[in-house]
This record gives sequence, structure tokens and C-alpha cells, in this order.
Amino acid sequence: MLIIDKNGKTTQVSGWRAWILAFGVVLGVAVTLGLLAFLLVGLALTIGAVLLIVVPITIAVAILASLFGRRP
Repeated sequence: MLIIDKNGKTTQVSGWRAWILAFGVVLGVAVTLGLLAFLLVGLALTIGAVLLIVVPITIAVAILASLFGRRP
């Protein structure tokens, strides 16, 4: 049995309608969590790929700068 209170009006849902409503809520939460996980995994992969390219280039530039830099 589900009790819904909306604008001061209480509605009682029971039986097969309650099961369908509960299934809809669980399905909505599952889809939302799946999309959030998909987004976060994509973000992590993007940041990882950028770091795999940027960090070695930064190290190479630092080495070159130290080799060709002025010595006091």
C-alpha cells in the first residue's frame, strides 16, 4: 500500500496499481543511476586520455627547456 500526500490531499494506492507505481519508481531510479554512471565513466576516460597525452609532452618540453636554457 502506498500513501501519496499532495497539496494536503491524501491518496491511498493499493493492489496492482501500487505494484506498477513502485516498479516505475524503481525503474526510474535505476535508469538515472545508469546514466550517471555512464557519464562519470566517460568523464574519467576523457580525463585519463588527456593526461596520457599532456603529461609526456610537458615532461619533454621541460627536458628540452633545461637543455637549451641559459646557464648562469
